[in-house]
Amino acid sequence: MSEPPAVAHACALDPRLPTDLLEDLRATEYGYLDTDGHLYLDYTGAGLPADAQLRAHADRMRGACFGNPHTESPTSRASTELVEQTRAAVLAFFNASPQEYAVIFTANATGACRLVGEAYPFHRGSRLVLTLDNHNSVNGIREFARARRAAVEYVPVEPAELRADEARLRTALARRRRGRGLFVYPAQSNFTGVQHPLDWIELAHEHGYDVLLDAAAYVPSNRLDLSQVHPDFVPVSWYKVFGYPTGVGCLIARREALSRLTRPWFAGGTIVAASALGDWHVMAADESAFEDGTLNFLAIPDVRTGLSWIDGIGIDVVHQHVTGLTARLLGALGQLRHSDHTPMIRLYGPGHTDRRGGTVTFNVLDARGALIDERVIARDTAARRISIRTGCFCNPGAGESALAIAHRTLTGRARAAARTLDDYLGLLGLPTGGAVRASLGVASNGTDVERFTAFIEETYRDCVADTAGLAPRERC
Repeated sequence: MSEPPAVAHACALDPRLPTDLLEDLRATEYGYLDTDGHLYLDYTGAGLPADAQLRAHADRMRGACFGNPHTESPTSRASTELVEQTRAAVLAFFNASPQEYAVIFTANATGACRLVGEAYPFHRGSRLVLTLDNHNSVNGIREFARARRAAVEYVPVEPAELRADEARLRTALARRRRGRGLFVYPAQSNFTGVQHPLDWIELAHEHGYDVLLDAAAYVPSNRLDLSQVHPDFVPVSWYKVFGYPTGVGCLIARREALSRLTRPWFAGGTIVAASALGDWHVMAADESAFEDGTLNFLAIPDVRTGLSWIDGIGIDVVHQHVTGLTARLLGALGQLRHSDHTPMIRLYGPGHTDRRGGTVTFNVLDARGALIDERVIARDTAARRISIRTGCFCNPGAGESALAIAHRTLTGRARAAARTLDDYLGLLGLPTGGAVRASLGVASNGTDVERFTAFIEETYRDCVADTAGLAPRERC
């Protein structure tokens, strides 16, 4: 299978240091950042596309004609060939055997999680075990489990670094009574950057659980080798890895585990045959049974292009680059002080790069040690063309743990008060409903780190936040 020529071997044959190579790529392939004065620190939200990826898309679209893959016409066959080449490229990227794993194209990682949740054989007596540190797209699986009367249990995180409590996890997994269970956790937290152990996959298998490993935040800068670890279901959003295309994700599933799923409906593209008068249908025997309707056949080949781009740089080079910048960001934030030497930053998660990724979440403290409302930070960064993320990042468990909100506070009245954010925060007695998240990626550089930390220091050093709401600009 040939590589897309516009992006093959971006760095792999260059003898210079990886840092130098990526600095060059920042200028040649991601130059729009500096041309437009952007400071982009939201790679956990979305990656950025290289110019080479966009050129490859335009060249492909201008060079051929593509049609709906569900027929035998020449344009249909052309689309089918590129889709199947992309499936093979995805498996190769994860070093996954096509005999063991199947690739199911979805709109995003959320769609991949929904496929598993709606089709998993939950029943009374079966169990769903989740870490408290999970994205809401994963948390939503609990609603499918509860609708079928399965037990749901969350494993808490430990206060110091917000890592999941392994002793409590082992206890939770040991409670399985009959039938298979499902264990769900992120390889990397989208809130703290914590990387949870991949050997939990085999631990869960030993207790009779299938494993859904949320890899959306992990794979943009870490190698996931599916010949070494064997999760049953792996959701991925490709725009988080290389920025383009959006609207295309994957569920990478072990074929043995996939055979246990039963879809609650059928659609065009998922069946061999169906009868309206006879009131019957026959599902497709392969992964196409999970791909509803017409695939995004014009965008899916761009995934192969993106994978070739990352392979050309080297995922281990990306990992080294992001880890080094993360260490610099953590160190710089930790050194920020007000005039009286009190810290300006409250960090959530590890303050080092051991078993953590390039996602750094924190609150800014004012001169009295109070949290500055993250909406203030959002307003001020936007005014300076700085792209970061604020809030709880669709990860309420990690956010509630970071802010040390008691369980009893989050039941009953809290649910009733959740109609507006301000009412909800008032009930909880909190000045802020979340935090600030800066995340690094392949196009980040040291200047980004320096510029961001200088902005925090210049803007908030010795400021006193307005406790009544958003701080007036003249006070902070």
